[in-house]
Amino acid sequence: MNNNDILRRLRYALDFSNPVMIDIFKQSGCSMEQPTLIKLLKKEEEDEFIACSNPLMSLFLDGLIIHKRGRRESDAGLPPKPDASLNNNAILKKLRIALDLKEDDMIAVMALAGVKISKSELSALFRTKGHKHYKECGDQFLRNFLQGLTTRNRNVATDKSS
Repeated sequence: MNNNDILRRLRYALDFSNPVMIDIFKQSGCSMEQPTLIKLLKKEEEDEFIACSNPLMSLFLDGLIIHKRGRRESDAGLPPKPDASLNNNAILKKLRIALDLKEDDMIAVMALAGVKISKSELSALFRTKGHKHYKECGDQFLRNFLQGLTTRNRNVATDKSS
């Protein structure tokens, strides 16, 4: 799943306007102008599309954490460092932190997307990469999570026919 798609889906699921998106980027120390944001939200085949890099996506997710939960006192005044090695597991973890989702909340969000997952399967996604029970988060799992989030936050019925 590419970062632009994740950005678009998050924007829709959490019902963020352009000014809110710009503010979220600003929270992480990233200066974002509206024309650039609009280009990031375009689809690949559209004119003026700009690809969202891993460091930029990381800054957005860090800004989302600050936007939703506030800045940690230990980090006061320090902008987060962007993560160039961002993967689906890290994205899922940052979303879990930002939205303050507990294990049962995550399972409920997945259920809204029609996916049944156990607590042990879920915890495997949040383990460190070298751990023996670590499981890589696939694109489809992340896509389903974002769909469940959309259903939960916008009361949108899940359409399985498409």
